[in-house]
Amino acid sequence: MKIQPELLDKLRRFDTPTICNVIELFDVRPRNTGYMDERIKACFPEIPPVVGFAATATFRASAPPRRGDAYAGLDEQVSRFQELDGPAIVVFQDLDSPSVAATFGEIMCSVYQVFGAQGLITSGTGRDLDQVQKIGFPVFTSGTNCSHGYVHIPQIHVTVHVGGLAVNPNDLLHADRNGVTTIPREIASEVGAVGDEFIAAENVVLEAMRQPQPSIELLRSARTESQNQIARLRQRVSRKPS
Repeated sequence: MKIQPELLDKLRRFDTPTICNVIELFDVRPRNTGYMDERIKACFPEIPPVVGFAATATFRASAPPRRGDAYAGLDEQVSRFQELDGPAIVVFQDLDSPSVAATFGEIMCSVYQVFGAQGLITSGTGRDLDQVQKIGFPVFTSGTNCSHGYVHIPQIHVTVHVGGLAVNPNDLLHADRNGVTTIPREIASEVGAVGDEFIAAENVVLEAMRQPQPSIELLRSARTESQNQIARLRQRVSRKPS
């Protein structure tokens, strides 16, 4: 199912925790699945949320590739962005454990950005962070490493495992300084549609706590109203059998 750019723009307006909260309303997956764990962190937390489709690949740097140069596979990887349903987010699984060398640097990120990628996520490490930050390219990693070792890309468009999450080619991803989540394709349009309603329900409590004289009674009343609004929203969108 092709997703329109307008929907991606709308999803980009919300932070990733809000996206996760809204996904929970639909009861399409367990609440402890579908997102990456704390090993994957935003290198540039100030960059706004990014939304795109997973361009998956594996990475190795502990030994030279059997054939080709150090960046063998990069051309094919970029050319296959066109197979995705929208802008790419490059997702690498580092096959070396622990990471031997940086998955990305200034050159790779510049190439990805020119060909429309919205960002890069790796279970490995990165380098050239000053230069990558300067071009405004969002990257999410488990750490940094100053060398590129014997960098090569053994596989492209395969299922990868990053931050405890299995990511398939063309999965819809949402990421910001709080982490990375997938968005189930079958509810993506509705997630974008009800996000504002969910935020409004949460704001009931926040607004109550901003009053000049907050009280326990006011908190209880606001929490009840907020929970009721969220319950009605869940009842409207939930896929859970009655």
